[in-house]
Amino acid sequence: MSDPDAHLLIVDDDERIRGLLQKFLMRNGFLVSAARDAGHARRILTGLDFDLIVLDVMMPGEDGVSLTRFIREGAQTPILLLTARSETEDRIRGLEAGADDYLAKPFEPKELLLRINAILRRMPEPEPDQSKPKVISLGPIRYDVERGEMWRGEEAVRLTATESQLMRIFAKTPGEALSRSQLVEDLGRDKGQAQERAVDVQITRLRRKIEVNPKEPRYLQTVRGAGYMLSPD
Repeated sequence: MSDPDAHLLIVDDDERIRGLLQKFLMRNGFLVSAARDAGHARRILTGLDFDLIVLDVMMPGEDGVSLTRFIREGAQTPILLLTARSETEDRIRGLEAGADDYLAKPFEPKELLLRINAILRRMPEPEPDQSKPKVISLGPIRYDVERGEMWRGEEAVRLTATESQLMRIFAKTPGEALSRSQLVEDLGRDKGQAQERAVDVQITRLRRKIEVNPKEPRYLQTVRGAGYMLSPD
């Protein structure tokens, strides 16, 4: 059974594999972001925390083992390495760098799912962070930061997967403007004007759920020349 609250990051330079894994894992209940290489992953990781990272070892530029070492310098996020190499020496390199598990290509998607769920079950519950608000108030709306849930009074507000990702991104830096290009990166999408316009559409939809008057937003504001900003009560 997949953890419906778990947010995964897929890092793979193969666009086809990246897309297939993202769709498969989303169908199995996860929130999923994707990065096309180590540099893209580093940018995403500066603004988002993940429950688990699925990381390809063989990538152009910085490889997965090097990125694993970088991640381990500041975080204990579980890492599952994917690679076409199956030699013992390569498995050892990945595990010594700090990976939690290792899966050789080619593999069955179901095996990947079983490995992910096994790692997540082993993870201890995170210690509560007393310095950050657990609930953000947006007028009549309450957003539970830890659970990723939104409520209007006693009624749950249904969010799409992308809307939920956007709220998680904004909730990490309330009062700070985020550019459209940064939001595209944090969502794990490929760059481009089409994706930035797609972010505008998602912001419009999200405003309909949290604003009294979406045409004059109070809580999800447009900051001229800078992007969008969550401004809670």
